[in-house]
Amino acid sequence: MHNNHYFLRLLAPALSQLLAGFQVATCFSQEKDELVIGLTNGGAELWLKAQLAAAFPVLALPETFHRARANSVDLLPGLLGKIVADASVFPHDRVLRLHFTDGATLLFKLYGPRPNAVFRPAPDAPAELFHQRYTADADLAPAAEPLPDPTNPLRAYPALGDVPPRYLRAHGYEAATEATRLRMVAETVQLLENPPQLYLTAVEGKTRLTLLPVGETEQTLPPDAVAALRLFVPLTLGRRAYETELRQVRQALEKRTEEATISASHARTRLYALEHMAGYRQTADLIMANLSQIPAGAAQVEVVDFYQDNQPRTIKLKATETPQRTAQNLYRKAKNQKIETEQLQERIERRETEAFWCLERLEELAAIAELRQLRAWRKTHDLQPETKAKEAAELPFKVFTDSGYTILVGRNAQNNDLLTQRYAHKDDLWLHAKDVTGSHVVVKHKAGQPVPEPVVERAAQLAAWYSRRKNDSLCPVTVTPKKFVRKRKGAVAGQVVVERERVVLVVPANPFERAS
Repeated sequence: MHNNHYFLRLLAPALSQLLAGFQVATCFSQEKDELVIGLTNGGAELWLKAQLAAAFPVLALPETFHRARANSVDLLPGLLGKIVADASVFPHDRVLRLHFTDGATLLFKLYGPRPNAVFRPAPDAPAELFHQRYTADADLAPAAEPLPDPTNPLRAYPALGDVPPRYLRAHGYEAATEATRLRMVAETVQLLENPPQLYLTAVEGKTRLTLLPVGETEQTLPPDAVAALRLFVPLTLGRRAYETELRQVRQALEKRTEEATISASHARTRLYALEHMAGYRQTADLIMANLSQIPAGAAQVEVVDFYQDNQPRTIKLKATETPQRTAQNLYRKAKNQKIETEQLQERIERRETEAFWCLERLEELAAIAELRQLRAWRKTHDLQPETKAKEAAELPFKVFTDSGYTILVGRNAQNNDLLTQRYAHKDDLWLHAKDVTGSHVVVKHKAGQPVPEPVVERAAQLAAWYSRRKNDSLCPVTVTPKKFVRKRKGAVAGQVVVERERVVLVVPANPFERAS
């Protein structure tokens, strides 16, 4: 009920007493949907902060306020210098009005879906709107007096909101006779107009400031609207921030758990297939053992497989190359297969460890109940929110974020040059699909923190995905610090020389497709 008509009726005379004689010294905004007004009487200062977002419209009265040097814009220049006369409320409505000594007015429309502030320099002057898209607010005026309805006494008070009906139902309103209902509504309205106390309560899991005892009462307060707002607003904003951050961390951990589990499962499937198929080395051995039986230009040959209990086996050959060349190529593939098996085993262990780590953090998260504790916990486990997302979004590359690391992907040859030569730092990690054309990929370095292998793996998948090897089952990817990448004088766009590297084998993919 912090923006309910009856709370505003209580707030208006308190504001009249608090603000009368104060002059507007500044009016600005430094956050979306925020209007901040600073007032002074020459010796003291007062602040009025209107948050005009549909999710949580509220008037706050912070005792101090520090304007930021950046991202701050002056608003309503005609309001400067105006002296407050008093405050009032539209009848049966959620509109608070500040009157100034020269006839100017400032309305705060605190409707949940479409809040706004409306400034009128003079009674007959055009209105200036904070949210200019709500053009109808230029003609905002008190509504007509509602007509009584004996069959439903609640209709005579359209500004009750949701708390009074809830209070009435809890006191037997629905089962009462018509006469009793009339009396109950009249008594409730009398309480609303002259509340003996205010209440901080929890209603359906949300913190509410009410004039009636509903839900689970956390605190009982004296009927001082200004003091109640100064307690309620920061408390509620802190709780909302806690709930938002808690949800974000939980979702991020659940997503990481799912991705790590799926990656480990895919690696296990691939490893099983490699371990239970006839290996390249075995096939090459069989070809070399039966060279004398293979006619020139043969497309296939049937041999006795001494690896499989001397069972007959048909081996496909290429008619355009010699059996020796075919065996040589198979031995090379066998070497790569061994590397892939080792990498798959390492990936399974690493990704399963990551999934278990995320599950442990989710268990810890369930015991955290305060915003300060949550933020300290996030810092300890390097789970802080992305602070450079906006900056990254403005870069001329494809941008991905992974576990707090920013991954940049070049869009074409010229863009690759720009990324590698201008935007990449010497300690950033540089990746590229080996021996084919493709995008340069850069993982931005964090001081004192080596890039985790899961991040390297996903960046390598991007390098493979944005290359000529996109449709290969496996792709070798060069990984090296940017300081080992240089461009020769006169080289074409995107062409570089790598002086030192390691190679990882990955399945080409964009692991961020669902999030992008």
